[in-house]
Amino acid sequence: MFLIKKIIAAFLLPMPVCLGISFLGLYFLWFTTRQELGKILVSAGLLALYLLSCGAVPHLILSPLEKESALSSNNHAVKFVVVLGGGYVSAPQLPAAGQLTSPSLARITEGIRIFRSHPESRLVLTGKGVSKLMADVATSLGVSEKSMIVENNSKDTDDEAENVRAIVGNEHFILVTSASHLPRALALFQKQGMNPEAAAAEYLLKGECKLSADLIVPSSSGLYRSERAIHEYLGLLWARLRGQI
Repeated sequence: MFLIKKIIAAFLLPMPVCLGISFLGLYFLWFTTRQELGKILVSAGLLALYLLSCGAVPHLILSPLEKESALSSNNHAVKFVVVLGGGYVSAPQLPAAGQLTSPSLARITEGIRIFRSHPESRLVLTGKGVSKLMADVATSLGVSEKSMIVENNSKDTDDEAENVRAIVGNEHFILVTSASHLPRALALFQKQGMNPEAAAAEYLLKGECKLSADLIVPSSSGLYRSERAIHEYLGLLWARLRGQI
């Protein structure tokens, strides 16, 4: 089920969908008499790809996810700082930091920063495979092994919520993840009966959307932001359909 979910999600991201629509249009143009339909599909695919690669649309669909990303402050003693894994590439010839994806590296960096401001806490690292690499990075940055708990069984955020629940119990903790991932992560953790403080580790949007050429000029970074946003919306939809949130 996990593998099927990942494959389906990958094909629902902007690039495969837009290219798929365009290629379908080319099929109608080259191999059928339905020329008008072919033109419409090719135009729709290219237009969608253009819009999702510009600055305006990615900002529009990503900003609702990142709007509640600041670390809230209260007087509770923090027992755990939980860092959710965000992907990695297995490349043993590289140092641990080189094997982490940008989200994972941003999350562990922020997690260590918060952990050091709460010396009484323990650092909990989650995610199959990625948690061990994050632990290696933390160790190289001066975090002692006895201060860390490595949870290496979770395949997705729902698994992480279940497994973290068994670790933290009813203790107060801070949850560290990417800003765009926070709404889904918080919903999944709250469904498990937890109410963590949220701390964003990675902001894809850097402030307000300003009038500039970036709003209409397509870029790979714009497409990446759109992909991240759509990935999260698909994740939220899947979690609701499964009754996980």
